[in-house]
Amino acid sequence: MTPQDVAEFAVGLPEATESEPGPGMTLFKVGGKIFAILTEATGSRPEQVTLKCDPDLALHLREQYPAVGSSYYARLQHWNTVVLDGTVPTDELTDMIEHSWEHVVASLPHTTRHRLRQLHRGRP
Repeated sequence: MTPQDVAEFAVGLPEATESEPGPGMTLFKVGGKIFAILTEATGSRPEQVTLKCDPDLALHLREQYPAVGSSYYARLQHWNTVVLDGTVPTDELTDMIEHSWEHVVASLPHTTRHRLRQLHRGRP
């Protein structure tokens, strides 16, 4: 997936918002909480997306894909950074983005969580 593909998919999730807090960085939030951080390539750092993740799954994904590693931005056990070099299959990366969105939704108040999950199930 390209950074544009990641951005389009992330913002397409129910009630996801997009903001740019600074040059080269885009945040995707649901319920006011970040579920994805997309960063442009700079110097030696390639384009990448950082996603919230269950700690056990995070370790599994890091073992499975060389392009998946711990996060520079946040608590390492709950976040993975994926280098967008094309080595992680598109379906796996979209699953990671949805998992991140769901992980954040799970921390929202019950009524909000229920509404968002219903909206997500209704997606084509």
